[in-house]
Amino acid sequence: MSDLPYDRQRLAARADEIIVNVRELASLGWTPATSSNFSSRLDEGHAAITVSGRDKGRLVPDDIMVVNLDGKAVGSDHRPSAETLLHTQLYRRFPDVGCVLHTHSRNQTVASRLFAGVGHVRLAGYELLKAFRGNETHETALDLPVLPNSQHMPTLAAQVDALLDRRPMWGYLIDGHGLYAWGRDMAEARRHLEAFEFLLGCELDLRRLSTVR
Repeated sequence: MSDLPYDRQRLAARADEIIVNVRELASLGWTPATSSNFSSRLDEGHAAITVSGRDKGRLVPDDIMVVNLDGKAVGSDHRPSAETLLHTQLYRRFPDVGCVLHTHSRNQTVASRLFAGVGHVRLAGYELLKAFRGNETHETALDLPVLPNSQHMPTLAAQVDALLDRRPMWGYLIDGHGLYAWGRDMAEARRHLEAFEFLLGCELDLRRLSTVR
């Protein structure tokens, strides 16, 4: 019998799910140069997360490790991403959050720079706003926050907590960095991630076109 504090079969299933989905995201160019990190909840006290510095387009089961909700490695000497705290804070705060995805697409990174001064990207009137949990109409607006970049994760986590205290949200940008998106499971997290990516692309295209006229 294993003395590990988590279910190894569940870890294997979560690792397989992360690998399949992240390879697809990598094929889109959203995880360049070993960037990005991805996680899935295992139980009330643990999450599976990608090991730091691994090529996300070539993940194997050993590239997925376990952390507790304080962000500490469990049952492994692998090093988790420096941004693990930004994942585990969501699992601690929301028992229904089951997956967190962090990518670095060109659209996400450019939009984070363009809108950093405003502090958010206003997304309004798009049919695809209905992709976000709780939205049932395009006749609404969503402000995607843009946070200042920092290498001090407790500072970033505190800023995210302050935003979450104000309203429900399913993602945020970090200036010059990329996008965090989450959901109840992998399917919902990917839906939120892909919707943000598409809408950010639309906003950037509108900016470009407005300068041509």
